[in-house]
Amino acid sequence: MDSSNRTTLEAMTRLLEIMARLRDPQTGCPWDREQSFATIAPYTIEEAYEVAEAIGSGDREHLLEELGDLLFQVVFHAQMASERGWFNFADVAAAISDKMVRRHPHVFAAGTDPKTADAQVEAWETLKKRERADKAAAKGLKPSALDGVPAPLPALTRAEKLQKRAARVGFDWPQAEQILDKLQEEFDELREELAGGNKQRITDELGDVLFSWVNLGRVHGVDSEDALRSTNAKFDRRFRRIEALLAERGKQPQDSTLDEMESLWQRAKVEERSQAPNPMKSAR
Repeated sequence: MDSSNRTTLEAMTRLLEIMARLRDPQTGCPWDREQSFATIAPYTIEEAYEVAEAIGSGDREHLLEELGDLLFQVVFHAQMASERGWFNFADVAAAISDKMVRRHPHVFAAGTDPKTADAQVEAWETLKKRERADKAAAKGLKPSALDGVPAPLPALTRAEKLQKRAARVGFDWPQAEQILDKLQEEFDELREELAGGNKQRITDELGDVLFSWVNLGRVHGVDSEDALRSTNAKFDRRFRRIEALLAERGKQPQDSTLDEMESLWQRAKVEERSQAPNPMKSAR
C-alpha cells in the first residue's frame, strides 16, 4: 500500500471512530445520540446544496470543507444503520463500488471495447432500467418508466426527470412550439380559478403552469432548477443593491415608496449590465 492510500485509510478510519464516539450511548454527544435517519435527512440535503454552491463559487477551500460535511452525513447514516444491525460504512462503499463496476463494463470487463460518451449514456440507461425492473419484480410490482425518480427531489428537478423518463417511451410533444400553446391553456385555467378563489384549485392550476414551464425549458436544454437558482441569485444581488442605495439616503425599504424602490431596481439592472463582460470584445 502506498503512502497516499495509507493516509486515506487512516483519515477514513479516524472519521468513523469519531462518529462512533459521538453516538456512544454513555459518553457520546447528547445531540448526536438523539438523531435518527429522519432528523438527519434535511441536513444531508442541505449539505449537498452547499457543495453545489461551493462549486459555483470556485472557492477550493470552501469546496474542501463542504465535501467533508457531506461525507460526514454519509458516515452518520451508516453509523445509525450499523447500530440497528442493517449495514455499515464498508457495506455502503462496497455497494457503490459494485454498482460502478457493473455499470461500466466497457472499463472493467475484459475484452469490452470502449464506447463513445453518447453510446455509454445509452448503455448506462439500459443497465439502470434493468436494475429498476429487477427491484420492482422483487417487490411484486410491475415496472414503470418512472421508477427510480425520488419523490423528495426539489419539485422542479423532479418534474424535469419525470418528463425525461416519459419522453424516452414516446410520451412527449412532437413540436416544442406546442408547449407554448399548452402554457397558454394552463394560464387561462389558472386565471379562471383565481377568479373563483378556491385555494386548492388555484394550487393545482399553478402547479400545472410550473410543470409546463419546466417542459418548455427541458426541450430547449435549459435546466429549470438552474434557471430559477440563477434568478434567485440575481434578485438577491439587486435587492441588496436597492438597500445599499437607500442607505446612502438614510432610508430603509420600509420607509420608501414602491415607485422609489422600482426606480432603484432599474438602476441596479443597468449597473449590472454595464459591468457584465462583453462577449464580442472578449472574442476579438
